[in-house]
Amino acid sequence: MNYLLDTNICIHFFRGKFGVTERFEVAKAENCAISEITLAELVFGAENSENPKKNHELIEQLLEIVTVIPIYDSIMSYGKEKAKLRKAGTMISDLDLFIGCTAAQNDFVMVTENTKEFERISGIKLENWVERGK
Repeated sequence: MNYLLDTNICIHFFRGKFGVTERFEVAKAENCAISEITLAELVFGAENSENPKKNHELIEQLLEIVTVIPIYDSIMSYGKEKAKLRKAGTMISDLDLFIGCTAAQNDFVMVTENTKEFERISGIKLENWVERGK
């Protein structure tokens, strides 16, 4: 696997927006994964939506083609990064920090529209697949 997809990328993929579907097809599903945290955020979003059934079906379809990566191996990295960011006064949300540390720890490219937040994580590789004009 090469890519860890952030929650916002998955949502754009579900909606077929901003060229994400095309980028996903080029990267190939077998090269893409999501974090357990992203899965939790997607489930929350589905439950909080106007059409939970439809959105849970989209999540299930995604889970058939991508791997879900556990956060366990990233816990030490998370703790170190959180301490570093707190000392620097540049904190990011805990959930994003877990997702980003999972990408860095597993040597995946973090695919997100939110590069400004994730670039604070040591050793992370980033790509933004969102083309707002599309």
